[in-house]
Amino acid sequence: MIEWMGFLDNLYPWVKSAHVIFVIFWMAGLFTLPRYCIYHSQTTPGSVEDLKWQNRETRLRHIILTPSLILSWVFGLLLAVHIGAFVIGHWFHVKLLAVIILTAYHGWSVAYAKKLAKGFRPASERGLRLMNEVPGIIAAIAVILAIIKPF
Repeated sequence: MIEWMGFLDNLYPWVKSAHVIFVIFWMAGLFTLPRYCIYHSQTTPGSVEDLKWQNRETRLRHIILTPSLILSWVFGLLLAVHIGAFVIGHWFHVKLLAVIILTAYHGWSVAYAKKLAKGFRPASERGLRLMNEVPGIIAAIAVILAIIKPF
């Protein structure tokens, strides 16, 4: 443990709780935004319904998704540094990779919603439905790694 991080000794359960809470919010957003994109892709660009989906997606990103991503990373990194996770085991490195993949997926989802807002519909509905499964699979891997620590 890094000496200056000792302040987390008493706050550790609170920081861990905050991390879990914001990961739940982030995951909710990661499940919701791609589903919104599926419905949004079925609208006519420039229509009233298209504008409503753009508004929904923007609010989801600004109010829930991106703030939760940032706070999940902040609290998660505080916890990782506090317990020395970067040096204690390979499970953490694989979990960190899973979180990086989720972060990349977050970026893809946000970028795709912005493409929809500009009238582009590059992916098929089937492709979007398949992409909608990604966060659940990666989150399950991250949870197993964090709890079981298999290696």
